[in-house]
Amino acid sequence: MNAASTTRDRILDALQEILIHEGSSAVTLEAVATAAGVSKGGLLYHFPSKAAMLTGLVRRLTDQAADEFREARAEPGGVVRTFLRVSVPTSAEETALYSSVIAALRGNEDVPPEAWELMQWVFTEWGTLLHEEIGDPVLAETVRLVGDGLYLSAMSGLPMPDPLLLERVTDHLIALADEHRRNR
Repeated sequence: MNAASTTRDRILDALQEILIHEGSSAVTLEAVATAAGVSKGGLLYHFPSKAAMLTGLVRRLTDQAADEFREARAEPGGVVRTFLRVSVPTSAEETALYSSVIAALRGNEDVPPEAWELMQWVFTEWGTLLHEEIGDPVLAETVRLVGDGLYLSAMSGLPMPDPLLLERVTDHLIALADEHRRNR
């Protein structure tokens, strides 16, 4: 990794930590620069505005989602399994990060449309992949809505299903998708 990408990553890491631990109102160019250990000028070299920083963080998240899309496509039936797995954040920090990014996007009128378009792309792409894999639009939408509901519950701090029940729901939806694929 070269020095420029290391500095850029440190800035995004600092932004992420501030969003998680202090919220979007604590995000200032100065606070992020200090947390990243760079000058304000160094930060502005990589991100000319607070909005550009947020877009950079959203791009980082969408890059992770693109990796998940590749993983999901790599095995037969992998889209349903991967989608339902990633719909439930695995750590409090991951939940806090996604919640903070969404809150920052919603609360900042200066965020470029690109940041929202990137987030929308992730959700749209999952729907596309589910429809391609399953074929039955009703079942594909059912799986998508279950995953979105799990994600919303996790992001909102709402009660999650019992893990064993959630595993049974996931297995049931995977079995339905597998059965449908065999009948195509």
